[in-house]
Amino acid sequence: MAYKHGMYVSEQKTAITPPAVTEGYLPVIVGVAPIHLASDPAPVNTPVLCQNYGEAVEQLGYTPNFKNYGIAEAIYTFLALFAVAPVVFINVLDPTKHKKSVGAKSYPVVGKTVTIADDVIKDSVKISGLVAGTDYTLAYDDNGYLAVSINPSSAHASDSELSISYDAVDPSKVTKQDIIGDIDVETGKAKGLEVINDIYSKLGVVSGQIGTPGFSKDSEVAAIMASKAANVSGVFRAYSAVDVDTTEAKKYSQVNDWKNKNNIVSENQAVVWPMGKLGDKKLHLSTVLMARQALTTYNNDDIPYKSPSNEDAKIDGLCLEDGTEVDMMLDTANYLNGLGVITCLNFIGGWRTWGNRMACYPANTDPKDAFLCVRAMFNWDHQLTIRIYWQDVDEPLSKRAIQSIVDSENIRLNGLVASGVLIADKCEYRDSDNPTTSIIDGLSKLYKTYVPPVPNRAIDFVQEFDADAYKAAMA
Repeated sequence: MAYKHGMYVSEQKTAITPPAVTEGYLPVIVGVAPIHLASDPAPVNTPVLCQNYGEAVEQLGYTPNFKNYGIAEAIYTFLALFAVAPVVFINVLDPTKHKKSVGAKSYPVVGKTVTIADDVIKDSVKISGLVAGTDYTLAYDDNGYLAVSINPSSAHASDSELSISYDAVDPSKVTKQDIIGDIDVETGKAKGLEVINDIYSKLGVVSGQIGTPGFSKDSEVAAIMASKAANVSGVFRAYSAVDVDTTEAKKYSQVNDWKNKNNIVSENQAVVWPMGKLGDKKLHLSTVLMARQALTTYNNDDIPYKSPSNEDAKIDGLCLEDGTEVDMMLDTANYLNGLGVITCLNFIGGWRTWGNRMACYPANTDPKDAFLCVRAMFNWDHQLTIRIYWQDVDEPLSKRAIQSIVDSENIRLNGLVASGVLIADKCEYRDSDNPTTSIIDGLSKLYKTYVPPVPNRAIDFVQEFDADAYKAAMA
């Protein structure tokens, strides 16, 4: 050490660790996008973080054909209807794989325009005898259909029909295996639901909710979703939103049998029935629930402690997949809630989400598993704890280091109690949890009590006729 003479100032690491920034309860949608309509298409099986509607449409495309394109439905629901962001989208439709070829046939020209009512891949279009750019231009209309416009200066401007061939994307070729995904043995690239594990490393955000509109009704897809939700990136937790198949459970009385038959009984699943509608649009209630959860979380300081139940669902009715309207009475909605199924109800204040229970209820009544908002808070705190204290991994194991973590965590938790986010909390290092064999092996365990508020799901007023008060008033 050099010889010192005078005054010196040095710094050391702050004993109290500041919290990390979180995205609340970030939605992740895995599904089929009309990628052929995108002006700047994102790669297939790649997580795309979108902060607004325009950004999503630019990278994923948009069409009102929600039946075939679940990601288009999610773009509309999250970014237009509920106006909540960010959202991560993972498109599995590959235009080079999920496509069909349509041979040359004649199309009538109406007003110097031919409209092809198909999901045409623009670059594949061939028109007999005409040259692109010189004789015609191509553009998609609001329905996602291709419009061929003949240039007025073209020698074919007066043609009454055109012979056109093309390739089109075919969303029907996307299977549940594309949604489930896997790891490519040659490239190591993840596909489908497996891509969820790449989100944090690539985008720096953590999945909170997982949805696959149009596919979650499949029991295998739902099981894989729950599995992924329980172990995101090997350390985090989320929950998955599952739709009851309304082609099988057409009545509320058939929902319980469907739920049990398909083994939708996990604490990592929120199951919904039936579908929602808005005008002529049919929306999966799983997507509506996730968007409502995201907006409720955003409106409460980005913390998911409030239940999304009894909140505006932004729909004007309920229906089955075939469009049949579904009437929902209070007793029916409560019956579904008692099965661990969330629905929507138009009772007071318009159509609102209705239900607090996860799919594990009623078999599992543990509050941390059975209540949606409590499960959300445990998941949220799970991700925060890891992100805040990851920097302490591999630091020297000492009493001072452990006390710094304990103090930091108690300060954070006490702030949440003071703001009403938690009812009670405590973090401590207990000798009984840390035997010598663990300590000398570099293992430490901290114990934490964590009590988020449960939803006040039933309020009872007791009324009594007070005869004595009546008599006194008449005296």
